[in-house]
Amino acid sequence: MELKLEKPIIFFDLETTGINIAKDRIVEISILKVSPDGTEETKTWLVNPEMEIPKEASDIHGITNEKVVTEKTFNELAPEVSKIIEGCDLAGFNSNRFDIPLLAEEMLRAEVEFNMIDRVAVDVQVIFHKKEERTLSAGYKFYCDKNLDNAHSAEADTKATYEILKAQLDKYEDLENNIEFLNKFSTHNRRADFAGFIQYDEDDNEIFTFGKYKGQQVKEILKKDKGYFSWIQNADFPLYTKQVLKEIREKVFPPKTESTLADLQSKFNQKL
Repeated sequence: MELKLEKPIIFFDLETTGINIAKDRIVEISILKVSPDGTEETKTWLVNPEMEIPKEASDIHGITNEKVVTEKTFNELAPEVSKIIEGCDLAGFNSNRFDIPLLAEEMLRAEVEFNMIDRVAVDVQVIFHKKEERTLSAGYKFYCDKNLDNAHSAEADTKATYEILKAQLDKYEDLENNIEFLNKFSTHNRRADFAGFIQYDEDDNEIFTFGKYKGQQVKEILKKDKGYFSWIQNADFPLYTKQVLKEIREKVFPPKTESTLADLQSKFNQKL
């Protein structure tokens, strides 16, 4: 079954130096862009992470320091990647918990804007786990009756993920061929940030999911404990979490515009 799309969707996979969202770096990225008319475009890059690739990571994906030493850094690739994914929904395998958060960190680190406004995400692994509880290789065999011979190659994993999603739509009648539906079905909970430090409650209020203010509304904490915002901004939290918190804070305490400052100055002068 082919996907019914209203706008392009990006299937992508990352190979990295490790699994720490805030600290690890991309060593390979593969993108498969599928347009509403069914046309497909694939781009794959090896990436110089500007840090040592641990042996345990190289043992998994086969990418060594020697292979990437002359490749472009993500800072150099970020504008091109941003242009390709602009206006697109996103999809991957375990992408909600890993690939999208790590991509966001790399984008923000390169000072390239990244957010999920006007786009949704489909995590094929979540659909798989809700239906069958397996790994990517097993899923490829189960749904497509093919062996994933080149597992942990970003391009092979990306293409396999795309094929699995189409096979899932064929297999499960209750899965709607609609990206909005697949986004909701493949999401375990409603996160305001990728890492899950800030989530939405039943009334669409952002709440903290950790620490001494766990379960409390972010906007109320920002009002009563202004130092908490500064602590998070200076602590080892993901850049995207910090960005989301800044956006919430701006809603609670809107930045003073030039006209507002002029009015205040005028009132002050009148008192004098």
